[in-house]
Amino acid sequence: GNPMTIAAQSQSKEHEMKIVVFGGTGRIGSQVVDLLREEGHEVVVAAVPEVDALKGTGIAAALAGADVAVDVTNAMIFDEEEIVSFFTTTSRNILQGEIMAGVGRHVVLSIVGVDRMNATSYLAGKVAQERTVAEGGVPYTIVRATQFQEFLPGIADMSTVDGVVRVPPILLQPTAAIDVARTVADVAVHDPGTTVVEVAGPERARMSEFIEEALRRADDERTVVEDPEALYSGVFLPEDGLVPAGDARIGEISFHLRGQS
Repeated sequence: GNPMTIAAQSQSKEHEMKIVVFGGTGRIGSQVVDLLREEGHEVVVAAVPEVDALKGTGIAAALAGADVAVDVTNAMIFDEEEIVSFFTTTSRNILQGEIMAGVGRHVVLSIVGVDRMNATSYLAGKVAQERTVAEGGVPYTIVRATQFQEFLPGIADMSTVDGVVRVPPILLQPTAAIDVARTVADVAVHDPGTTVVEVAGPERARMSEFIEEALRRADDERTVVEDPEALYSGVFLPEDGLVPAGDARIGEISFHLRGQS
């Protein structure tokens, strides 16, 4: 065909796509939905109870006529077998629905570093999810994000032993949730192809520094200690285990660590 016509067609398509967001009521999902709607796209919020990706209900109806499906469903389950089952089943059900509905693309949110670690617990669920998507038969983009700046106090709580926050001697490059949402929304609209896109924050420093600063802002008196024996989410990590190894998109929002930019 005439390349001009094709370009014109894809141009008009870019302005109004139908995008289904699974987990569209969550922290990231709700922001992705808002961003896509602001750009004028038709967005279907696929969330429990109307759509249950785990049970497989409501998926076909949600995906009817959609161009792209975005999966940001989540469950805070730390039992490895349970979380692996959750992510595998939800992804399989959504992918099956996409094939039936003729949806051309699948975008999923994951975590920077999971491809390089001997993942256990929650992180093993994300590894299983990535594998399911890669084998799912639908063109896909995996968006891997670093730890959210908003979750730093939660990481401190997870790492507290006898009132002391014990963190591994590793680097973090935490990103604001809105910057993760922006990346997911951008990838949904502007197809980068079957690939992995990583997103990280503008500052890289030691985990202990970020945690100390987050606690200081909350007037939390706990001491933060770097402990070479400490695990992160059940995993022993090398120093650069949670930061991007190659190219990453850098979010706009800085955490404003003291002594940094």
